[in-house]
Amino acid sequence: MVTSPHTLASEAGAKVLREGGNAIEAAIAIGAVIAVTYPHFCGLGGDAIWMVADRQGNNTVFLGLGQAAQNLPAYTAPIATRGAPSTVVSAGAVDSWRQVHDYSRDRWSGRTSFASLLDPAIGYAEFGFPVTPSQLFWTSFRTDELADWHRFADIFLPNGKAPAPGDLFVQRDLARSLKAIAKHGAREFYEGELAGRIAKGLQVAGSPLTASDLAKTFCRQEKAVTLDYRGFTLLAPPPPTQGVTTLQIMGILNELGFDGVEEGSAAYYHRCVEAVKQAFLDRDGIADPDFAGVSTEQLLSPQRLAQKAAAIRPQALPWPHVFRTGDTVYFAATDAQGRSVSVLQSTYFDWGSGVVAGDTGVLWQNRGAAFSIDPNSPNAIAPGKRPFYTLNPGLALKNGKPHVLYGTQGADGQPQTLTALLTRLLDYKLDPLQALSRPRFLLGKTFSDSRDTLKLEEDAGTSTINRLAALGHETSVISSNSPLGGQAGAIVLHDDGLIEGAHDPRSDGLAIGI
Repeated sequence: MVTSPHTLASEAGAKVLREGGNAIEAAIAIGAVIAVTYPHFCGLGGDAIWMVADRQGNNTVFLGLGQAAQNLPAYTAPIATRGAPSTVVSAGAVDSWRQVHDYSRDRWSGRTSFASLLDPAIGYAEFGFPVTPSQLFWTSFRTDELADWHRFADIFLPNGKAPAPGDLFVQRDLARSLKAIAKHGAREFYEGELAGRIAKGLQVAGSPLTASDLAKTFCRQEKAVTLDYRGFTLLAPPPPTQGVTTLQIMGILNELGFDGVEEGSAAYYHRCVEAVKQAFLDRDGIADPDFAGVSTEQLLSPQRLAQKAAAIRPQALPWPHVFRTGDTVYFAATDAQGRSVSVLQSTYFDWGSGVVAGDTGVLWQNRGAAFSIDPNSPNAIAPGKRPFYTLNPGLALKNGKPHVLYGTQGADGQPQTLTALLTRLLDYKLDPLQALSRPRFLLGKTFSDSRDTLKLEEDAGTSTINRLAALGHETSVISSNSPLGGQAGAIVLHDDGLIEGAHDPRSDGLAIGI
């Protein structure tokens, strides 16, 4: 089974599985297509994180993350969120494809060539695909900004205007870049002729990134951070991601339990929201462990989790957190042998930096905006350093074997959406589509609401929302299946061989079983 937020991407992955490929190979095909068909949320100029596990008890993490440029400007104001000043971090997604493909070949006997896995993406870039409602929404949402972004309008506003629903959207420059990667391998993006053109295009735009910065960018293979939860083992990516934050939330809820708590009730939401608040109080300490000490063991210690759970009160506590925005795409795959992957790809904000690197068609990320310029911050910007990442795809193991693959779009909303998704799947035993369709909450600011309120989708019900207000939550209502609720996906592998999966009704995608 595969799942992704775009039908064409899901179908590309399903085709690989039908032809005998494994889950990693299917996910590479999905990742390449989604980089073409969801350009507002991810692309070659962004990053990726892969969670990988098999039925033999092996699991690992691939962090395809960029690092800050070696020659940084002096900062007297926060790092820009758009334009060339925001392009201060390289891009690791393409090298992550290379590394997981090598892992597939060496550990899973993968036989599908890297080049062939890019073929569907090349076709959609060269000949077009019907533009999605999601892309149209985010083009319209940023209408007042797009004209100022370097070379952006040449590609994403064909003939000077936004595409119409159903129009074929073509990216010929990106097709040429993908063909170069297919022909010469993934390192072409970092060390080849394509890398030279990317570096030149970024330099013309005013970016501090150089060809040397690209050449130093490599995906890293790491160990997952783990938490035992109700007989399951939850896996999350290590720092500099917020994976440990999601595990902290679940660890706090493990202490509290849900005995006598009805799913979807005010008591359910209150418990989840207050656990989120407690975990987020520790989140600002997460940073690149090469530069800052981060003890995941301490954050997830039984004593720490018990202390956090004990701090939760019947009345809502204040929300002291500084909002981080961001968007991404989640996709997953599992094959006939139960080998499974859970992946996020991202260019950080919708449309990333807005900067297209010369004639390559590559839209660059703005992940550098996640750095702090406070020299005392663990996340202070420095040459070669990786910023804090909101990306945290997950895997839940049962008896050491993949049981649930899960992840979501949404920056600050990611741990919150995952909390709702995991509790509904693991505690309340909902199926994936039920769990994904249920009302969500989002604590903090959004693009359209600058208040630090508890936002609830309206199908949570008036009585539940009123009860939460009585508990001290400052609530506001958003539409059912709101884009603000994130685009999550899940696949559940049962002991009897049944596989259930779905992608978010808030997305343009679906799960496909083989």
